[in-house]
Amino acid sequence: MSLPVTLFDYGAGNLHSLVKALEVGGAAVRVTADPVDAVRNTAALILPGVGAFAPAAARLAPGREAMRAALADGLPALGICLGMQLLFESSEEGPGSGLGIIAGRVEKLTAARLPQIGWNRLEEIREPLLETAQLDTAYYANSFACRPVPDAADCVTAWSTHDGDRFPAAVRWHRVIGTQFHPEKSSAPGVAFICAFLQDAATVPTPNRITA
Repeated sequence: MSLPVTLFDYGAGNLHSLVKALEVGGAAVRVTADPVDAVRNTAALILPGVGAFAPAAARLAPGREAMRAALADGLPALGICLGMQLLFESSEEGPGSGLGIIAGRVEKLTAARLPQIGWNRLEEIREPLLETAQLDTAYYANSFACRPVPDAADCVTAWSTHDGDRFPAAVRWHRVIGTQFHPEKSSAPGVAFICAFLQDAATVPTPNRITA
């Protein structure tokens, strides 16, 4: 039986490669632009990685509290690139509020070469699903990175460095995982990571993952 998974579409780009990677992992993917609907009747929420913070935050705003509540109640989620940034409070890229489940702000990379596009190593990996997938090099396309406050630093489960700027590559908050890189573009280990996330999401008891 396929795992029901919902992808929240901010209307920002081509989601084909991500949907395909999720389907490889056994997901039945539903796409919605309604943030409240995105956390109904689903085993996992996916926040995709294409777009800019301000318009995505505007799309998120009407359902921000409903989504925060679902994640706090144990709904598994995977935020990719911009999706990871939306787990934080705000961004200097533009106005609007993220979900704020991790304290901190999104800031521009302090690097001479922007955007960072291409492969980069993951360092100090503490995320079991990355280890399961043997994903230690990943594909990036970003100019901004998340900066958690010191008290939230334990949420960081992997790091990367670009032009001397060290930034969180992955974060975890309970059942919520964020990756600054694009696993769906990170070759076979990236798809294996997505599959590992879906397998883990399938173990969450039904009352915590299906919201009427």
